[in-house]
Amino acid sequence: MMMMRGPLLIGVVIVMVLGLAVYMKLWTIDYQISSNETELIRRQFDLANREAMDESAEWRLKFDVAEERANKCTKELKRVKESLGDKSGASISKRLEMLQKENINLLERVETLKQELEAEKMKCSMQRV
Repeated sequence: MMMMRGPLLIGVVIVMVLGLAVYMKLWTIDYQISSNETELIRRQFDLANREAMDESAEWRLKFDVAEERANKCTKELKRVKESLGDKSGASISKRLEMLQKENINLLERVETLKQELEAEKMKCSMQRV
């Protein structure tokens, strides 16, 4: 019985060594595939990251342009309000008085010109007669 166990034990050891060799071979193949997948996933992540950064930069540029435009409009509005604030009250009434005086002077001038025109028309009609 001992004699039969020796070759059987050697056979089991050989089968175990062969099984271990096959397992190691399969493990290295799987590791190489996993390494390639890892590299592929890393590349895809890097590409997605770059695209996200580009899009983020694009939106940041749009935001900066809009903010600059808003600041410009705010400054212009503030300047207009300040200039109107200075002209409110007395300044506006002075300007209105000045325009009214100018309007009266122009109306008087128009009246004078109408009278001169009538006088010239009378001269012309007298000369024809």
